[in-house]
Amino acid sequence: MLTSQASAAHKIGLTPNRISIIGFILVLASAASYALTTTQTLWLLVLAVVFLLASGFCDTLDGIVARTFQQETVFGGFFDSVLDRYADAAVYAAIIVAGLVNPVWGIIWGSAWGLAALTGSMMVSYTRARAEAAGIKMESVGLAERAERMLILAAVSIVGFFWLPALSYGVALLALLSNLTVVQRGLHVYKILKKKAAA
Repeated sequence: MLTSQASAAHKIGLTPNRISIIGFILVLASAASYALTTTQTLWLLVLAVVFLLASGFCDTLDGIVARTFQQETVFGGFFDSVLDRYADAAVYAAIIVAGLVNPVWGIIWGSAWGLAALTGSMMVSYTRARAEAAGIKMESVGLAERAERMLILAAVSIVGFFWLPALSYGVALLALLSNLTVVQRGLHVYKILKKKAAA
């Protein structure tokens, strides 16, 4: 999957870290598009989705290049993870600042849902990092990992172009799913540690 694109990227001198930086620039462009969206400029939602999905493509490609061409490093994994957290924060912050969650929930509850989605997004990654530091694998544990959250946000943004309240409901859904994922991961870690303690 994406091996031909990875080979092409490698041939033109793109390292995994460079691809990560390109992806981060693209997600900042997505965040800027969200931040500037108003009821008069809903076309910016489409642009935000294009940049968001392009960033997601880069986020997948950097790992494939690293594994295919033996360029995996501890720093590379750390660097990619840090950029991903800033990327998530930028997108949710832009949505909150633009008031895109407010049409359904109002400014107070809209901001609350947005912050809950942002916090949940950060905590999904944090729980994985803490678990893996304890030697517990967390890949594919939980409903809403980063790829799923990105696809949900892209889908509700596209629907939001035609019916803006969809974005409000979508962010609330992301808040619920991301925080549910944190609970699922917490329970997973608890069960694994309990088994180890009983062994």
